[in-house]
Amino acid sequence: MARSLAPLVAPGLLVVGLAAAGCWPVSADQGSLSNPQDQRPQGLVLLRQWQTMEGEHAIGVYGAKVDPADATARTIAVWFETPTGVKLATDTLRCSPAAPMRLTRQGRALLIKELNPGGGVSDANRLDHQIWWAACFPEQAGKDPATLGALARQLGYSGQLREQQQVLPGNPR
Repeated sequence: MARSLAPLVAPGLLVVGLAAAGCWPVSADQGSLSNPQDQRPQGLVLLRQWQTMEGEHAIGVYGAKVDPADATARTIAVWFETPTGVKLATDTLRCSPAAPMRLTRQGRALLIKELNPGGGVSDANRLDHQIWWAACFPEQAGKDPATLGALARQLGYSGQLREQQQVLPGNPR
């Protein structure tokens, strides 16, 4: 059963702020990218790379920043690389032990993902946890979140939270 949005969105993480922060994915100029790998920003941590018949794909993060209005909130740039170009998104994360979460976009929809650091990690939630760890604890960026359970509990995360996701449809204007 989905909870109300109000307790999920802390001050400083307002949905309106997401649009203003530029979380809409933006395609890089396709004509100027001879090789997307050559355009990788300094500090990019690759979270996943895979090969297809089209070429190499990668997902990475960089530029984690603490929200000045809320010490438990972070933003991070997410890098989606394909053989033909790059898409960028800005995700907002809440790092508090009581309610860790990731706010991201999928097309026009806003996804609110409540996470459970220190809990189970599977293929379904691995990327969410990798991005969360990279934003909230940058020194753990790139590590397998399934191996960070003991650290999460040391940091005050119970590992017993319920993971769930809410999808808020975007404005079709």
